[in-house]
Amino acid sequence: MHFNWKITVLMVSFFALFVFEFGCEDGVGAGPMAPGFSLPDLSGETRSLSDYRGNVVVLDFWATWCPPCRMSIPELVKLKGKYGDRGLVILGISVDDHRQTTDENLQAFKKKAKINYTILRYNKKVIQDYFGQKNQAIPTMFVIDRDGRIKDRFVGFRPGAIEKSLAEILK
Repeated sequence: MHFNWKITVLMVSFFALFVFEFGCEDGVGAGPMAPGFSLPDLSGETRSLSDYRGNVVVLDFWATWCPPCRMSIPELVKLKGKYGDRGLVILGISVDDHRQTTDENLQAFKKKAKINYTILRYNKKVIQDYFGQKNQAIPTMFVIDRDGRIKDRFVGFRPGAIEKSLAEILK
């Protein structure tokens, strides 16, 4: 009788640990839903994350004055060219100060850097929604799957990391 009690405690403990460790997500490897947003692009048109549902989205929080951000642009341009026809959307969310870097400045930068993806202007809400109380580091990229869930988050310039993440989603 004493032996059965120990087995029961052990099994309950194992089950509790399993639920705590792996959670009760309804999908294998499912991440949290990406916070929705509506932000202006460089022509003043409002773009919403929900507009891209069904696509794989890379959100790139960046700034023109940030050297690692600038180093990541050619890789994002290459990825857009390589996977754009398979449903990849890249949205660059510029965190440049609106008062110091105008839309015209960003358009000129986009042309010079040969950026082939959409650039949006940030607002405080999108920063709060994606970074919370944490200090915002740039570049930070979020990979969002076709169901709108955050699959990966990359901080800093990490060559090859985004493509590796995309390869799993775009199979």
